[in-house]
Amino acid sequence: MADNAYNHAKIEKKWQQRWVKEGTFTTPELPGAKKSYVLDMFPYPSGEGLHVGHPKGYIATDVFSRMQRMQGYDVLHPMGWDAFGLPAENYAIKNKVHPRVAVEKNIARFKEQLQNIGFSYDWNREINTTDPEYYKWTQWIFLQLYKKGLAYESFEPINWCPSCQTGLANEDVEQGKCERCGSVVEKRPMRQWALKITEYAEKMLAGLEGLPWPKSIIESQKNWIGKSEGTQIGFPVEFKKEGAKPGLIPVFTTRPDTLFGCTYFVLSPEHLWVQLAIDDTHDVLENKDEVRRYVMQAAKKTEIDRTDATKEKTGVKLGGVWAVNPATGEKIPMYVADYVLAHYGTGAIMAVPAHDERDFEFAKKYELPIKNVVDDRGVLIDSGEFTGINAEEAKKKITEKFGKTTTNYKLRDWVFSRQRYWGEPIPIIHCEEDGIVPVPEDQLPVVLPEVEHYEPAGTGESPLALIIDWVNTTCPKCGKPAKRETNTMPQWAGSSWYYLRYIDPKNTQALVSAEKEKAWMPVNVYVGGAEHATRHLIYARFWHIFLYELGLVSTPEPFMHLENVGLILAEDGRKMSKRFGNVVNPDDIVASVGADTLRIYEMFMGPFNQTVAWSTASMSGPRKFIERLWRLAQASIGQEHDDSEAVLFAINKAIKKVTEDTAAFRFNTAISTMMECLNVFEKERIISRKSLENFILLISPYAPHVCEELWEQLGHADGISQASWPIADEQYLEEQNIIIPVQVNGKVRAEIAVTRDAMQADVEKMAMAQENVTKFIDGKEVRKIIYVPNKLLNIVC
Repeated sequence: MADNAYNHAKIEKKWQQRWVKEGTFTTPELPGAKKSYVLDMFPYPSGEGLHVGHPKGYIATDVFSRMQRMQGYDVLHPMGWDAFGLPAENYAIKNKVHPRVAVEKNIARFKEQLQNIGFSYDWNREINTTDPEYYKWTQWIFLQLYKKGLAYESFEPINWCPSCQTGLANEDVEQGKCERCGSVVEKRPMRQWALKITEYAEKMLAGLEGLPWPKSIIESQKNWIGKSEGTQIGFPVEFKKEGAKPGLIPVFTTRPDTLFGCTYFVLSPEHLWVQLAIDDTHDVLENKDEVRRYVMQAAKKTEIDRTDATKEKTGVKLGGVWAVNPATGEKIPMYVADYVLAHYGTGAIMAVPAHDERDFEFAKKYELPIKNVVDDRGVLIDSGEFTGINAEEAKKKITEKFGKTTTNYKLRDWVFSRQRYWGEPIPIIHCEEDGIVPVPEDQLPVVLPEVEHYEPAGTGESPLALIIDWVNTTCPKCGKPAKRETNTMPQWAGSSWYYLRYIDPKNTQALVSAEKEKAWMPVNVYVGGAEHATRHLIYARFWHIFLYELGLVSTPEPFMHLENVGLILAEDGRKMSKRFGNVVNPDDIVASVGADTLRIYEMFMGPFNQTVAWSTASMSGPRKFIERLWRLAQASIGQEHDDSEAVLFAINKAIKKVTEDTAAFRFNTAISTMMECLNVFEKERIISRKSLENFILLISPYAPHVCEELWEQLGHADGISQASWPIADEQYLEEQNIIIPVQVNGKVRAEIAVTRDAMQADVEKMAMAQENVTKFIDGKEVRKIIYVPNKLLNIVC
């Protein structure tokens, strides 16, 4: 008989070492008939290491992966590191250490912590986005985008973080602030690279149909892409100054039925027409200086401030210029106003104050006409030949006469440049003779140079611009002196395709073997935070659809089943943060109560996708559960025993329920079922070898170390991961009647036959219908009813 003391530290270290030595979780190059690709959103390895909130999703995928292996699947369950980008560089600057040194140290720390929790990752497939052999293929994908005209150089106002000193994509801005550092984001015109993600808006929307993702994520993506059907109408522009040529400015509207009510015209401060007008040397704009000052003031405001409905609207009338309402022929004033955004529609609006709240507020402030053209019944009034027509019908007729049907998207092209050091170099060369020249594919990777100083230059250029020996090169086309692109890629680049590299991480000839990709893709289960709905998941889908069109991947979508992990807050209800001093280190938990206890606790805290608060005191429950399992096993191993009907029912019910709940990521109810099952077992003191084995198998994905130990104690030569998942024996799950004694004031007055686990209300109803029961309670007040499920019912009068 084994040592009766449960020593988690000894047991867990033993099995973690054995799994590594025996290569227990090595994935085959190609799967058999049943494959399962289970993936975590890989982490950024921060300097602080893991806190107990980080492993929640990793534990879930590990539980699921372990069960699937035992169900006969070849499982691909890898882990790697998303290590380029602002977080790593800012950490390095703060701690006065090179980003590469910091990343290597942080990865080693993260990996150690993950291994201590007993995850079944295949570490042979580990990837790192900062490895030149990895980002060679990130650069290769960029070149394919460039060749197809989907990567282009631009010079226009972009989101600029003054603290991080770099450009940001729209997806990196939250409530007008930098997602990374919280600084208020400015608009700054500068040279940058962008990707034409907008050309894939419709394909990305179409791909969402039928995806078994949470509805909230589907809606977030649809809203971010922001498709709206409407009408484009051109408004003529005329000038007071003689000789100035009239023009035409298009607007996008979803309410063409209100065209006759347009009484003024508004341009965003960033609109190209405004920029040209204030720079025009012919002075067609009478108040250029006033307009220029307003444009500069608007540039300092956040988008949140500009669109805040509670703030007073501001604007400047454009002197010496007016627009013409194409429906009425009336000349209407033109304004520049910051409540109109450049990236929505065309950056210009036909203002209809009678039918738009923002326009109404602006019109009231500047005493502009307000003309109602649609009555309360939705019928047009004072609208020329369209008067009396229903608004919906009028939309079509007015569009036919004055404009054209068009589709608008809120999605903007992806700003792909970062003016920082720690990122993938963009594989482009600038030549005075040949212009922009892509780096030949056989010269990839363009390796990030080693430098002593990597802090932002503060000039809007990347620190790479200061490394003359690296910047100066020769043009691959003409052989003359040229310069390298000095902007780097954003952190999101490497994470937009990493799931493909896990399939074939050592391939030097292609980003992934076609045979292996077809065998393993798509990712069956993808787990991560809901905060990635409009960043990582948008970008990864865009790149994947592009690669699918090139014939480089075999599936139109990368991720099939998506599960969002709920946050674990600190005990004080706030996010865990070193700043708040409320971080709980998983190393401490593993040391004190064991990795298996941590795993069960995090899966038992509540529904997987809900936010919950940590409670160290609550660790005692999962720990006691493991200790009770250990004691039951020590009592039962080596004993001959026939199980009671209650035990057989409990174990088969548990097999069925735990299997269903684990597959559906209902881990807390799966654990609850196992705890209920253990309660039944403990009443018997010992159980049969078969029931014990099945119970250990059920618990093993959740608490693998202790279950491996018990499995070995049962005499099995192979580890529990090689065992088969149990299948419920339906004969023990059939509805069976049991006899319940009915007491009145503690004395048995009747017996009733009920189905096992019948609801108390049903049992009470049957009991009250018994003649011998009614005789003893007739005329008396029933004070309470005590029901012990499947045992007895006592009526107290």
